[in-house]
Amino acid sequence: MEIRALRAEDFSPWMALWQGYQHFYHTDIDDATSGETFRRLLSRAEPMHCLVAEHDGRMMGLAHFLTHRSTWTRGDYCYLQDLFVSDTARGQGYGKALILAVYQQAEKLGCSRVYWLTQESNASARALYDTIASKTEFIQYRHLLG
Repeated sequence: MEIRALRAEDFSPWMALWQGYQHFYHTDIDDATSGETFRRLLSRAEPMHCLVAEHDGRMMGLAHFLTHRSTWTRGDYCYLQDLFVSDTARGQGYGKALILAVYQQAEKLGCSRVYWLTQESNASARALYDTIASKTEFIQYRHLLG
């Protein structure tokens, strides 16, 4: 298993995983937004990043994360926005390896914490998350604009 940063030539395998992630969460993000996301993930001017997990040259998983300021700490926060491992690679340690690699990157970026959200019903992911992070008691509220 290799964990590495996303590269420009990764668009097709990244898109396949990105679409698998969308399918898992029963959503459909348009191609223009996906293309802009890929561009942002590669841009050094953006606070967005992507790590991928590979095995034998085949992309097995991805982690999208971004950094942002906080009023509670001097160090930025790191939000692990998307984590996905292909169906064929689940249960083999790719998710954990990606999260631990995000922890390392966040530390290098001077972040004070890494956090993420998941669906309450995502039992298999939560079983992993419970071993490497602390569950909070916060509830997310949302209001869509435009």
